[in-house]
Amino acid sequence: MNNKIREFRKLRGMSQRDLAMQVGITRQTVGLIETFKYNPSLKVCLKIADVLGTGLDELFNPKYFDEEE
Repeated sequence: MNNKIREFRKLRGMSQRDLAMQVGITRQTVGLIETFKYNPSLKVCLKIADVLGTGLDELFNPKYFDEEE
């Protein structure tokens, strides 16, 4: 599952640790999600989107990704 979590997190000046603490997961889990090595539950995806101030569509829908991704 491709995602734009890293991009949105950096735009908001957040570290992986910051995001993890607000979502209620570990920093390692954030890293795994960002590198496509772990597919989070819908509940976690919704929390991430909420913390990052965006919707699931913008984070996970391929139509919003650059063509080289």
